[in-house]
Amino acid sequence: MDGNKRPLVLLLGPGQGGDAPMFENLMEALAVEREGPGRARTRPARAMADKAYSSRAIRSYLRGRGIQCVIPEKDDQKANRQRKGSAGGRPVTYDKEAYKRRNVVERSFNTLKEWRSLATGYDKMALTYRSAAVLHAVVIWSAALEDTP
Repeated sequence: MDGNKRPLVLLLGPGQGGDAPMFENLMEALAVEREGPGRARTRPARAMADKAYSSRAIRSYLRGRGIQCVIPEKDDQKANRQRKGSAGGRPVTYDKEAYKRRNVVERSFNTLKEWRSLATGYDKMALTYRSAAVLHAVVIWSAALEDTP
């Protein structure tokens, strides 16, 4: 697999649930195939996410696996920490330049959600939802290759 190809990892949770509880399941299911021989990598160098994933549990999980955390702190968490003074701990640090590149992923999700069934989750079975996501990704990819010789 060359550097331009990225694996599609899609985990589905309950529709009424949040994404953060699925974070550890997603990380456990992650596997990036190597170009040559050897087993797939299961630990990325960094994990980027928005403020919704800013929790002590997720940060400690990533720290325990040696994965750099690129997740900004929520404003209410920051205010609570500052209110406690020196007992509140140190501010969260993250690579701000890397976080700026996260918008590429967000735009990709927005492109996938152009299909109403993907955006609203009409499909009740995970298999049909994943099939629709893969099919739409192929349609997007085919359109992008349309102008190549």
